[in-house]
Amino acid sequence: MYMVYWTVVGDATSEPHARPFDTSEMVPAMQFMEELRQRQRAGEGVRFITMCSEHPDVVGHPGVDVTGPGYDWKKRRR
Repeated sequence: MYMVYWTVVGDATSEPHARPFDTSEMVPAMQFMEELRQRQRAGEGVRFITMCSEHPDVVGHPGVDVTGPGYDWKKRRR
């Protein structure tokens, strides 16, 4: 799944927005981001345009986890 985030900044306000896209819709998500950037270049108060992805079938938890006592990985250096 993809999520496009952007903020519309006015004179005294800023309003965050988000729009979801399916995992198979990367190209439409990027096209939508380009539309937002075109609005930004035209002078509209569109800012902070970004995209984030999260796979719905991910196996592990995101981030760093604590290792157990049996974990003994070492980087080899020659």
